[in-house]
Amino acid sequence: MYIIAMYDINTETKAGRKRLRHMFKLLKKYLIRIQNSVFEGELTKAKFEKMKYEVNDIIDSSKDSVIFFKSRDIKWMDKDICGFEKDDTDNFL
Repeated sequence: MYIIAMYDINTETKAGRKRLRHMFKLLKKYLIRIQNSVFEGELTKAKFEKMKYEVNDIIDSSKDSVIFFKSRDIKWMDKDICGFEKDDTDNFL
């Protein structure tokens, strides 16, 4: 399935800034970063469920949020970009 993930972590405290770093590292492990707090990519259902479990271990559910948009396949989504397109190539070997 094709996933778009975005997060909003409350960074008013040192613990919040730590959660922000952990969330960034976690999502980067599974998906490709396309904006500061937005990631996208293809995942199996099992990997998606594992990622969600790990997300719930990181966030403070009373202060933070993570939103996932799912589609069966990338071919069912259109992407229009206005302005600068982030060229993130650090996922290549």
